Amino acid sequence: MSRPSRKIVVLGSTGSIGTSTLDVAAASDGRLQVIGLSANRSCQRLLEQARRVRPRWVAVMDEESGRQFDWREVPPETQLLLGPEGIERMAVDDEVDVVVASIVGSAGLAGAWAAVQAGKTLALANKETLVMAGPLVMREAAQRGATVLPVDSEHSAVFQSLQAGRRDELKRIILTASGGPFREHSRQEMEQVTVEEALAHPTWNMGEKITIDSATMMNKALEIIEARWLFDLQPEQIEVVVHPQSIVHSLVEFQDGAVVAQLGPPDMKLPIQYALSYPERWDGPAARLDFRRVFSLDFFPPDEERFPALGLGHEVARRGGTAGAVLNAANESAVAGFLQGRIRFTDVVPACRAVLDEHNYDPSPTLQELLGLDAWARKEMTKWMGV
Repeated sequence: MSRPSRKIVVLGSTGSIGTSTLDVAAASDGRLQVIGLSANRSCQRLLEQARRVRPRWVAVMDEESGRQFDWREVPPETQLLLGPEGIERMAVDDEVDVVVASIVGSAGLAGAWAAVQAGKTLALANKETLVMAGPLVMREAAQRGATVLPVDSEHSAVFQSLQAGRRDELKRIILTASGGPFREHSRQEMEQVTVEEALAHPTWNMGEKITIDSATMMNKALEIIEARWLFDLQPEQIEVVVHPQSIVHSLVEFQDGAVVAQLGPPDMKLPIQYALSYPERWDGPAARLDFRRVFSLDFFPPDEERFPALGLGHEVARRGGTAGAVLNAANESAVAGFLQGRIRFTDVVPACRAVLDEHNYDPSPTLQELLGLDAWARKEMTKWMGV
């Protein structure tokens, strides 16, 4: 007897994670049915996806962009929703089984929060949700009966590897990092880095913001914080190793010294599919490793002097409270400043440190207080950049 399709909503469907999610759904032999799509301003791309998927809803967060676009070719069965309220409406609908949260940055928190409050399964690709509000989100999930499953390749690898033992047998997790394009650059060379060089990632094809985060290794700092709350770890149980091939996606060490790792090509379709199929596995479109060819796996300790973001990540994971929201907002603003040519590549992390040090730390903030600090940190970063 065939099982009913899992009905999914993809928040941020026009980005790299969103488009890969649609590829996974298309290859699922009907196991996955996409009934909701969303974009910020990419209306043309959203329309093309709607014509292909024929969902129940499409939502445009930027209401003005949505109103100005010609939607006459949208399928007749598809309802257009405008503004942030449309995201939340899709996320909480009774028909929805899984919400894929792939909106980049702090803008993704509202949809993820709505899904958790509605008791949904949240396939979380937006690491900023837990960086900003990890304790609140995970507590709300437990109270509402929601399930949070990781889509980030590193956290998916940890999630899969943890199933090899009991939780009380865990010693530590080790997040792998590609090292980005500058892992062998000197400090002097990094001071001359251009935007084009920083956007040329050696192994992954990602959006601009995430690619810059990889180059500064701020992405790994954010992943340290995310792992702290997602897996309920102590900060000292989280380590980072540089692995340029991006084949080992993370490792878990148990008390007896056994290390379990998850391997695969650098293809996000596999962690996306596992979050959508869990606890099952089925055939899908992800690339496969070819063990008939020769390849090597290299591992190096990270250089925290050249990549000080890692130290910030561990510090914020220890402090919790308001620190994550401030670091995340400061980084988003600093990355935008670098992409616009207002600051140097090597200014990004020191600027984040300066803003973090200036904020009034609170160990137990509310969600509204975190959102307020998000706005404050962006303004502070603008001042720091002299804009």
